[in-house]
Amino acid sequence: RLMSKIKKLFTDHPHSMNETYFEHLICAAGYGFRMIFAGFAAIIHSIFPFLFETTASDLAKEITGDVKTRNDESDSSKKTEIFE
Repeated sequence: RLMSKIKKLFTDHPHSMNETYFEHLICAAGYGFRMIFAGFAAIIHSIFPFLFETTASDLAKEITGDVKTRNDESDSSKKTEIFE
């Protein structure tokens, strides 16, 4: 009973995105590492403005687009399930 509640804490959100826990872990960690890289690029750019001129903003736009696409796909698959 307790274990099933704990498992539910770790799987509810990934399942809402039509992913397993590990699929979600890999995807979310990938976003996190890309954000960290973008942050370092922005800091380096602040000191050396001729380096990484668009890296941080390009990565932010890319991540935002990826997340929006994933959310849209998750929403559309939920709508499909209703009619099946």
